[in-house]
Amino acid sequence: MRKLSILFILVILSISASFAAQTKIKSLRISSTGDNTRLVFDVSSIPQHKIFQLKNPNRLVIDFSNAYLEKSLSQPNKSHPLLTGLRTAHRNKKDLRVVIDLQANVKPKSFVLQANKKYGPRIVVDLPVKNKTFVTKKTTYKSTKTFKTAIRSSKPFIVAVDAGHGGKDSGARGKRGTLEKKVVFQISTKLAALINKQPGMKAIMVRKGDYYVSLRQRMKIARKANADLFVSIHADAFTKSNVTGASVFTLSRRGATSEAARWLAKQENAADLIGGVSLDDKDDILASVLLDLSQTASQDISQLVANEVLKNFARIGDLHSHKVQKAGFMVLKSPDIPSILVETAFISNPKEERRLKSSKYQMKMAQAIKKGIMSYAKNHSVALNASLVTDESAHRISKGETLLGIALQYGITLDQLKRANTISRSNNIRVGQVLSIPVGI
Repeated sequence: MRKLSILFILVILSISASFAAQTKIKSLRISSTGDNTRLVFDVSSIPQHKIFQLKNPNRLVIDFSNAYLEKSLSQPNKSHPLLTGLRTAHRNKKDLRVVIDLQANVKPKSFVLQANKKYGPRIVVDLPVKNKTFVTKKTTYKSTKTFKTAIRSSKPFIVAVDAGHGGKDSGARGKRGTLEKKVVFQISTKLAALINKQPGMKAIMVRKGDYYVSLRQRMKIARKANADLFVSIHADAFTKSNVTGASVFTLSRRGATSEAARWLAKQENAADLIGGVSLDDKDDILASVLLDLSQTASQDISQLVANEVLKNFARIGDLHSHKVQKAGFMVLKSPDIPSILVETAFISNPKEERRLKSSKYQMKMAQAIKKGIMSYAKNHSVALNASLVTDESAHRISKGETLLGIALQYGITLDQLKRANTISRSNNIRVGQVLSIPVGI
């Protein structure tokens, strides 16, 4: 018995030591001066770390060994000329990965600073951009007119609206015979109509009538439409008729992991899953990293959208859960498309069954979902083709200038400059070309 007690104590001490040995990533400070952006990670101790870049799109990846976040890291300013986003993910249950989205390719350098009187230990990452990027020359484009321009995206923000079930699959059935497939289709068509009225947005219906669509086919339809968001609409059911309220789901990590494995095992189907980068010619390790980053980004966005939709549901009725739920629903498993599943109400509850049949209540649900999507877009600087009319000035391109340098000069992002001039990803520009500069964004 004594030996067992000693063994138990040793196990506890071992576990405690393991947690104690982990580095705590306390915070991130971001600063920019001239042609350099500096990231300073405040840490509890100096961890092993490695940095590498990914292109198309440009991303910086920082892996911290045996580390965890004390709290969420600060996001870069929405108007930052180089950094456009930041996300984190835990790997192997002990390592931490930080992914930073960049507007341009950089040559990162990192170094360690030991603790001093003011700060604890730090890991510093410098992101220098070549000087010629910032050499710009402003040219006034004279005209007798006062120009106005609509800053338009190359494509609208596309929402794939998925009405659950259909055809031979009727879904749940209410006590009065109401079919889930019918009421969720009615809500879905109302949501699609609301989205299509919103400038800069477009809805596509995954199923356009009462017919069966397999779960994987639903994902394929959304991908073929280049959807930016996938919203699957359902009505819940339970054995007890007194259960009520709406819920919003995102994909659980377990579901994400298994689906990533499935995609990697069948790489011929994995092209375009990560923003146009095919996995076909990548080795297994790089392919895994690329897909992991894509999936992490999609899940982060899914969570943000789900939070906003849930807030709007709370304003119109009961919630079954006040937190976003996680589950391994098949339709949420696209690695490349942020996806949420909405359970609008419990069709097994007589009162909620009556509500679900009401056109007025259906519209309330559709409006809540649409408002949630719009809140996400507004709060997280999602560029919508939204007739954003602003004054226009102009810039004539000189030799040695780059789009990023020009964007920096005018205090706008590279994406805003591209949209204003309908420039594709190739970034092809020529000396003497006149660019429209959006002002007042």
